[in-house]
Amino acid sequence: MIQRFLNPTVLAGISGLELIAKTVVDGFVSGLHRSPDFGFSQEFAEYRAYAEGDDLRHVDWNVYARTDRTYLKRYRGETNSQLTVMLDTSASMGYTSGEVTKLDYAKFAAASLVYLAHLQRDANGVIIFDDEVRNYVAPSARQGQLHRILHAIDQAQTGTHTNFAKPFTHFMQFHRKRGIALVISDFFEDPEVIIKALEPLRFRGTEVILFHVMDRQELTPKLNEPVVLVDMETQATIEVSPEYATHEYRQKVNAHIDILGTKARAAGMDYFLMPTDKPLDAALREYLTIRVGRL
Repeated sequence: MIQRFLNPTVLAGISGLELIAKTVVDGFVSGLHRSPDFGFSQEFAEYRAYAEGDDLRHVDWNVYARTDRTYLKRYRGETNSQLTVMLDTSASMGYTSGEVTKLDYAKFAAASLVYLAHLQRDANGVIIFDDEVRNYVAPSARQGQLHRILHAIDQAQTGTHTNFAKPFTHFMQFHRKRGIALVISDFFEDPEVIIKALEPLRFRGTEVILFHVMDRQELTPKLNEPVVLVDMETQATIEVSPEYATHEYRQKVNAHIDILGTKARAAGMDYFLMPTDKPLDAALREYLTIRVGRL
């Protein structure tokens, strides 16, 4: 039986990104009350009887097992059948207060979502970036694409600071087909700058989803004594007291999250906070259930 509500530290102990992705997807699909085939791009419409020559991949084998009758699932239009994951690998993504860095968690999420899109036969690709585009695999549904993308994600390493304009400019240069751009980042930038960089994608009809990855210690830090913190991207230092961490810092972080989420939704984008201690299958199930509910 697949272990549900997989702890990120459990995932870190699994060898191979594809196996991690399969484990996560199997885990959250097993907990859905509705068909997992809703996914990102396809909206389930109805069943129809199987006719000779139909693609067997669309047969609902669960129904067949229960009724001994062969039915196919039919879907409404696939308006967003191209998924591009945009993975932030800036230096701050290397932070962790435990065993799994933000980048590790982001890789697990990216791999799982690509795996899900692959199961739905959607075209998918990836852009890996920090202050430059470090790797790009163009969206495709051709054979071997899943392995190309997972290899690119697996090889991604932390870099320097983040420049959100670079990957989105790259996206618009090479992507003509409407689809989904899923950005996975810690979003350590002014929310106004982030949304301004993303808005041109929305204007062109691309659906934009923001997965905000943060370590629990970044959300609710617990300090017993004053410490000197070092910015992983600029190397700037600041001395922080327990009182500041408990009150002013948390207020600023919460305000940043609220503003980013509010501005994203106002611009027609999805926003979802993903703490790195949250079981990934549960996080994806929560997001996709919300998404399905809006279809």
